[in-house]
Amino acid sequence: MAASPLYRVIFLQQGELWELYARDIYQSELWGFLEIEGFVFGDASKVVVDPSTERLRRAFEGVSRSYLPINAVVRIDEVEREGTPRATKAEGNVTAFPGNNQWPPRSE
Repeated sequence: MAASPLYRVIFLQQGELWELYARDIYQSELWGFLEIEGFVFGDASKVVVDPSTERLRRAFEGVSRSYLPINAVVRIDEVEREGTPRATKAEGNVTAFPGNNQWPPRSE
């Protein structure tokens, strides 16, 4: 039986690029959102502690499931090994292309 997949999710959060690792990613029932479960933060007993990793660990402490807006997601990769979760300042002059802001028609 194959090991459960591990995903690296990179998304924009208040002017920063957040990189997290998770076991499960689904299209949410909430229109326009991705559902992420099973966050992986690695071994917290290391001598050297990365402040951005600790900040992400605290931000997602006690969270079993998170919903990300699809337009905030930059990239999702299926990876073999867990890396270091991090938050870095989003720099550059590239902006997101405006998306469709219309809601789907209601069935009446």
